[in-house]
Amino acid sequence: MAAVYWLIGFVILVGIEAATMALTTVWFAGGALAAFLAALAGAEVEVQLAVFVVVSFFLLLFTRPFASRLMKTGKNETKTNVDSLIGKSARVTETVDNELGTGAAVVAGQEWTARAYDGQSRFPAGETVVIRAVEGVKLMVGES
Repeated sequence: MAAVYWLIGFVILVGIEAATMALTTVWFAGGALAAFLAALAGAEVEVQLAVFVVVSFFLLLFTRPFASRLMKTGKNETKTNVDSLIGKSARVTETVDNELGTGAAVVAGQEWTARAYDGQSRFPAGETVVIRAVEGVKLMVGES
């Protein structure tokens, strides 16, 4: 009967992992599967528990770093449409002056708060600038 409990535990743990994709229960699902096999082989409950703990620990210790790297591939940075603004031209609508904390520019029909990328330049209204970066909701602009 213990084999059935290990199998139920395995299915529940795999279900949780499938629902979350957080790499939290997959290690224990492997341990439950190993304990299930030990139960089918006729091992005592104490041996089954030991197999569960040892296999879960080793899976966690040896495969987690690899699996974490695999899951993070390409996910280090979330790209947004804002990234497409970098390198585009914008028209200054309010003088960009970091000392005074003023500045606005229009790009693609939307007005943004703007600041000088180098922290020192000043751009008068009407001038065309290039977007060098986006920090939060501010365009960091420079000479075109």
